[in-house]
Amino acid sequence: MAAAGDSGRWPERVGAGPPGPSPALPGALPPLPGLCPPPRRRDPFVRRRGKGSSAGRGDEEEEEEEEEEEEDRVDSAETSLLNKLIRTSLVESSHHVEILQQDPSSPLFSIKTFEELPLKKELLQGIYIMGFNRPSKIQETALPIMLAYPPQNLIAQSQSGTGKTAAFVLAMLSRVNAAEKYPQCLCLAPTYELALQIGCVIETIGRFCADIKVTYAVRGNRVGAGLEEQIVIGTPGTMLDWCFKRRVVDVKKINMFVLDEADIMIDTQGLSYQSIRIQRALPKGCQMLLFSATFKETVRAFAMQIVSNPIVIKLREEELTLSNIRQYFFVCRSREEKYRALCNIYGSITIGQAMIFCQTRRSADWLSVEMSQDGHRVAILTAELTVAQRADVIQRFRDGKEKVLIATNVCARGIDVQQVTIVVNFSLPTDQNHEPDFETYLHRIGRTGRFGKKGIAFSMVESQSVGLVQMIEEHFQTKIKQLDPDDMDELEMLEN
Repeated sequence: MAAAGDSGRWPERVGAGPPGPSPALPGALPPLPGLCPPPRRRDPFVRRRGKGSSAGRGDEEEEEEEEEEEEDRVDSAETSLLNKLIRTSLVESSHHVEILQQDPSSPLFSIKTFEELPLKKELLQGIYIMGFNRPSKIQETALPIMLAYPPQNLIAQSQSGTGKTAAFVLAMLSRVNAAEKYPQCLCLAPTYELALQIGCVIETIGRFCADIKVTYAVRGNRVGAGLEEQIVIGTPGTMLDWCFKRRVVDVKKINMFVLDEADIMIDTQGLSYQSIRIQRALPKGCQMLLFSATFKETVRAFAMQIVSNPIVIKLREEELTLSNIRQYFFVCRSREEKYRALCNIYGSITIGQAMIFCQTRRSADWLSVEMSQDGHRVAILTAELTVAQRADVIQRFRDGKEKVLIATNVCARGIDVQQVTIVVNFSLPTDQNHEPDFETYLHRIGRTGRFGKKGIAFSMVESQSVGLVQMIEEHFQTKIKQLDPDDMDELEMLEN
């Protein structure tokens, strides 16, 4: 591995990895030598109403929690990074791909194996090391477009975990001329952490491409004249500085421009302007690849400024269904009564793994202590943890090291663990107006019943909140049956 020279850069042979032992968690962020790590700080996306006291129990404490603490809030960039960290293989998806193209005569085709693509054997080796045995839905359609000659511009909408990062990484590594020692591919991401995570994928897939190097245009990474790395990944502000102020990147020699997380870019002040300024300076024949998790009108308008005559592919969002999830609720007067109902569930039903959702961090902490004292292997997931810590918790849960995952809404989406058989709403999700949060409810209970299997969802409801259950029933046109929390026979019948 090349060491940092007098310039203070971090030139890396692709796949060599950062110095020191490899992190245990796949996708853990590497440190940049010579680059100060971001300071540990309180999560800026968590909002509080007040400090409050934890004294007192029952309805009084439940009301105090609702008044003084909002549920955890995590911004879209953190959510995207978390999903990148916890995805260690392609997500099995039945999503349909829609293709919209400007030129109807342009030949498009879909591939079913990576061997059908014009990829060097070194890249195929890297793909298999990543654990990808066959292309995902988005890769089946996007890779032939990205690797076609002459190069074609692409706008792709694809949800997290569908393999889009690996797709455009393969495209970059394929377009690079390893014999030429200057930047040829630029890749923009909205944050430092996301840029480094893309770099991790490049280094893994490209580990056998010894002559291809990558460097990071991120704040704090010192750079001298004459970049030799063929791939530059960075954030828009620093990339703008490298291109126009320091002039260490000759934009006229760039043959591929990748914009990742475009939906986040346009929601962050300044990033869209910086990205467009870089893009407009690129040569006419530069291939443009734009990726977005959503495709709202604002994203569409932004994309049309960035990419000319693109092929557009859209991956339809997964439609969660309640048809294979049986739903029940208990009426409880206090959190202690909720806990007794939870214990009765554990005493009556065979449980593989369970996810329990709380509305507040205080409630999640209390429940974690209670269950641990009763001998349950419990993990807890809230926005107080760093993204890497959250990813580690999820990985341990997936590996079965903990059987119960207690969480706030941080992970209501995107966690697919086949062994999850039961979801418990320790509190129903509500919005600021104390109305049911239907979308969060759907995604919470959707953590069971994955991959076509049957699941069970329980909700603990205060007596004054039974009306929320009726509103959820009406909204989803479904039936949620009331159970007696102390009726063990009724619970045991659920398994039949």
